[in-house]
Amino acid sequence: MSASTRGKEPARQARRKQQRVPSAASLSRRLRNSERKRAVILEAALETFSKYGIHGASIEQIALQADVSKTNLFYYFTNKEELYVSVLRNLLDLWLKPLRAFTEDQDPIEAIRDYLRVKLEFSRDHPAESRLFCMEVMQGAPLMLTELQQPLHDLVENKIAVIQTWIDQGKLSAVEPYHLIFSLWATTQHYADFRVQIEAVAGKTLDDPAFFTETLKSLETIILNGVSPR
Repeated sequence: MSASTRGKEPARQARRKQQRVPSAASLSRRLRNSERKRAVILEAALETFSKYGIHGASIEQIALQADVSKTNLFYYFTNKEELYVSVLRNLLDLWLKPLRAFTEDQDPIEAIRDYLRVKLEFSRDHPAESRLFCMEVMQGAPLMLTELQQPLHDLVENKIAVIQTWIDQGKLSAVEPYHLIFSLWATTQHYADFRVQIEAVAGKTLDDPAFFTETLKSLETIILNGVSPR
């Protein structure tokens, strides 16, 4: 190689490196594609885990459902347990979203009424998610206990304080806030977790608009009449 050629080589290498740097648009597109693929895998995992549980489900089943290779799946999640926990964390965040909306400056009756509607809509639109979370808790929450003891516990404690403020202000009857929250969870989630039983007894599910309206109005009457100040 001549001296003149050697002199030009560093410049050529520098140009090649510049050419290999992806543009901001390219990086953004890659990020969107990555997020989309991750969401598809999580959706497939939710469907598979809700049918078979963590022990009955396999990575092969999830990859097939997501239409990706196992290698591609492991690019996003290192193992089945990590994928399972990711699914449950998403569910917990979605499940707790309406509870986070409780604030002291709200009218408590309207806040609880809205909460009942949103949670019942969740049971109607996401029954598999609700059943999967129920399955995990019934097994002792072996992979989610930390999540329940910290984020869930802290959020509930915060909302307990909100409910107690409503009670102290005379806006709600003197009920134990914990049991009010437990009752709200139980009454709304029952229609998803025991969907088969509901349909066997009533011959309907929340997918029936008339039955949904009837259920919501009944829960409003039972819960709100119980907590409205006398």
